Amino acid sequence: MPFEAKRCGVQFSPPSIVLLYEHKETKKVRKRIIPVRNFSKYSDCSMAAERLKNHPRHRDYLDSVSQSQLEKLHIILRDHMQGFSLEHSLASFRLDPDEDLNKLSDEELARKKGQMDKLFEKNRRHKDDPNFVYDLEVDFIKSTQERCSWDESDDGF
Repeated sequence: MPFEAKRCGVQFSPPSIVLLYEHKETKKVRKRIIPVRNFSKYSDCSMAAERLKNHPRHRDYLDSVSQSQLEKLHIILRDHMQGFSLEHSLASFRLDPDEDLNKLSDEELARKKGQMDKLFEKNRRHKDDPNFVYDLEVDFIKSTQERCSWDESDDGF
């Protein structure tokens, strides 16, 4: 793989993926604009990202770009085609602990769950990690605002 992706983004008009990459042998940084063809506001972003990543002309350049990153860029393009602002698209990728996930569409929920999985793996401690503790106990502060009848039972369980 002679190319290493440094940064990638989107260009709205015409819909394109913009890739800054470095040629490993010459160490030169170059910009490549990859047009996103046959893509509409109704397109499946994961399929479009996979199709672009496996395209023979762009395969070498996009090899070091993850599938999820390409999918995210396609989602931003699709949101723009649907009339949403860039801020709205980027906000949909942020995790808000106070957000009611029951009100999200299936696609938005899958996006949030994917981000939660990434965050979990990032913070996860493995047995080989130097800060690993086998039986970690944490006391959480009880909130006085939320009280449920099943929180305190007389059964002794």
